[in-house]
Amino acid sequence: MIMEPGRVCVKLAGREAGKKCVVVEAADKNFVVVLGEGVRRRRCNITHLEPTSEILKLKKSASDNDILKSLK
Repeated sequence: MIMEPGRVCVKLAGREAGKKCVVVEAADKNFVVVLGEGVRRRRCNITHLEPTSEILKLKKSASDNDILKSLK
């Protein structure tokens, strides 16, 4: 699966492992910026993410709070 903005994923590595997050933007070929409940907005290697079939509709100017509300 492609890691496009709005894709809901589960983190596989690190202290946030097992938590849901949303891809906010693509940083480069191997990294994306994620944000989620219990997951801070940060760059993450795509190999550390397990994509789900869910995709959220994100606006370009969406704030962190708006993204977290749509994740619930």
